Amino acid sequence: MELGIFSRTYQPVGIDRIFAQIAHDGFQTIQFNFSSAGLSPLPMEWPEAIVQDVMASATQSGLTICALSGTYNMAHPDVAKRGSDRIGFTNVVRAAGFMQVPLVTLCTGTRDATHMWSAHPDNGSREAWDTLRGELDFALELAERYGVALGVEPEPGNVVANARVARRLLDEIETPRLKIVMDAANLLPPGSQARQREVVAEAVALLGADLALVHTKDVSQSGEAVAAGRGVVDFHHFLKEIVSTGYRGSLVSHNLPEKDAAYVSGFLRRVLEEVMS
Repeated sequence: MELGIFSRTYQPVGIDRIFAQIAHDGFQTIQFNFSSAGLSPLPMEWPEAIVQDVMASATQSGLTICALSGTYNMAHPDVAKRGSDRIGFTNVVRAAGFMQVPLVTLCTGTRDATHMWSAHPDNGSREAWDTLRGELDFALELAERYGVALGVEPEPGNVVANARVARRLLDEIETPRLKIVMDAANLLPPGSQARQREVVAEAVALLGADLALVHTKDVSQSGEAVAAGRGVVDFHHFLKEIVSTGYRGSLVSHNLPEKDAAYVSGFLRRVLEEVMS
């Protein structure tokens, strides 16, 4: 299993410098966001020169790219906004195909029009579900065209709010192009932390066969994201559950200060060695 990190953890000081620092901090792979190259996360024009630079820099630094971030609010109530975001999303999926990156990560969205990770009382409505399904139909056509998979992640503030809803989505769509990104921290809002092992075990049982990527964020008792090893997530248990599924892909850290990156890679490497021994 390779340790990875979000590229946008690092200040956008140039791709060569970012990738060199990622390697120096002990990571082997990257979930790349085009904002790290000074572009919009969803570039409105095909960024061929940037794509070539990213590929060359990754090779030079001895890194792989395990995923591209293609998040936009797939349940946004404004159809015009979703239509505009589709343009940039298309360029991200096209880039993934060109770069032979296997996965583009998604946001299943919210009816909150101002922030795509914020909960909204209408997220459980039929309208929100139908909007998401429409966007996924569009996205999956692109994924098929460019030969990549799409990753949805249970997020408390989104339409796919938990593992059970994610399982419902996979069962309705039934395509190998739609996969799961799992992050223990997102399964553990404050009200669920006392049942951590039960919650994680259920999520892995429901979704483990469909994992494409594992995120290794941590969370405080109050629900704030923190660096792995500095919150409440029991990473020994979480990674044991993940390993039990047969998953041997990347473990990608995010939502941490750049200064903590080397600490996080060291912490996760030690845990992984213990789990795999």
